[in-house]
Amino acid sequence: MELTFRRGRSLSHQYGWLSCRLAQLTDVTAVALAAYVVHVAYLKQWTLPPLYVWGTTVGMLLLAIVLPALGVYNTWRGRVLSPLLFKLMMGYAVVGLVCTSLLFFSGLSEAFSRVWLVTTLTVAFLTSLSTRAAIYPLLKRYRMHGRNRRQVVLIGDAHSCATAASHLQAEPTAGFDICTIYLMGEDSGKELAGRNLGWLPYSVNRVNDIQSDEVWICLPLAEGQRVKQTIADLGVTAANVRFMPDMRDFRLINHNISHVANLYLLDMTCSPISGSARFFKALEDRVISALILLLISPVLLAVAIGVKLSSPGPVFYRQERVSWSGKPFGMLKFRSMPVDSEKNGVTWGGAQQKQTTAFGAFIRRTSLDELPQFLNVLKGDMSIVGPRPERTVFVDKFKHEIPGYMQKHLMKAGITGWAQIQGWRGDTDLDKRIECDLWYIENWSLLLDVKIILLTVFKGFINKNAY
Repeated sequence: MELTFRRGRSLSHQYGWLSCRLAQLTDVTAVALAAYVVHVAYLKQWTLPPLYVWGTTVGMLLLAIVLPALGVYNTWRGRVLSPLLFKLMMGYAVVGLVCTSLLFFSGLSEAFSRVWLVTTLTVAFLTSLSTRAAIYPLLKRYRMHGRNRRQVVLIGDAHSCATAASHLQAEPTAGFDICTIYLMGEDSGKELAGRNLGWLPYSVNRVNDIQSDEVWICLPLAEGQRVKQTIADLGVTAANVRFMPDMRDFRLINHNISHVANLYLLDMTCSPISGSARFFKALEDRVISALILLLISPVLLAVAIGVKLSSPGPVFYRQERVSWSGKPFGMLKFRSMPVDSEKNGVTWGGAQQKQTTAFGAFIRRTSLDELPQFLNVLKGDMSIVGPRPERTVFVDKFKHEIPGYMQKHLMKAGITGWAQIQGWRGDTDLDKRIECDLWYIENWSLLLDVKIILLTVFKGFINKNAY
């Protein structure tokens, strides 16, 4: 079956590109103004020195690159705005991190005031945030009064159309109004009762006269042939035609639409780590792991000495575990068991019954045995935050027993993760852990990573389920 889609306009207004450019201009201007105001207020100079001018210019260029890469300027009509604010905050944090790194490696860090740099980015972020906080309510009110709204015709079965209608009616500020619903087949329209929406039986003659801005075809994926015919029937309309597939029976992770080699692909289960996200995730891992290794080096040395003195054998223990895309790697841990403890093979669970040294039991309870994994992160085998990796032999077993188990490998394995800070570690329910891992993959962001790292510091190291 081959479906041919007509290239339509974006879901945003036809002049949405203008609002995008204005938003970009606002953010870049905020950096320039903040740089100057902070310089005058803090350094008491009315003219920016040439070096500060260059520094401000670099900051503006970085912001112009980073914010679009994070999706800050994508259309947010009908979407929750809190992720936008998080992305905006993360964008400024990345710019600050890159600027600091550039100053350090170029040897210019002493030529700039650190207070000026931090304060400038903080003031610029607050300016961008305040501007959006002032404008977005005005846009919503503008749409609520019938301005800048788009008329939508729904075509499909009763259940799918009712789903679309309920979401649009629940979000009136999205700016979409349903003008007509055409039901296919023998649907009676009972699911639309009480929604104050009229409907008509679908016919080719009726859709020939559609005058709306949008036409949404609401049908299950299994109705591909009917979707194709409906698109052909709508060949005489000038409205945007969109397909809203009913996928309520699918378990989707990071679902989206890709355009590859002139083909339209429905992304059903895909890793969120691609493109710019892959770069920022790797940058986060390398920078934070390097800083942590530097800070905990005395602890690493103390634990290594404790392991060596407490029992004969090597300091480190290497296990083959499975990470991103199902690829194995050698995960490092401080050895907590006697060297011959697994000579008869390994078993799943029973962590409390496994033989450990006296010092090994301590470093397990406090999770100190996991610290060498920051070397795995620095090498690129793992991430600081991600689903915990499992041994290859158990992966081969669980992938046939637990639904969605292999989908946890859509991201690199992590030292800590959403499941761990929720208490799902050790011999706890494996299904619950997988649910937490898949939730993390679906909702991943750099800010979520920071949240998990902070929660791990405060409550994740010592845990009743850690053995």
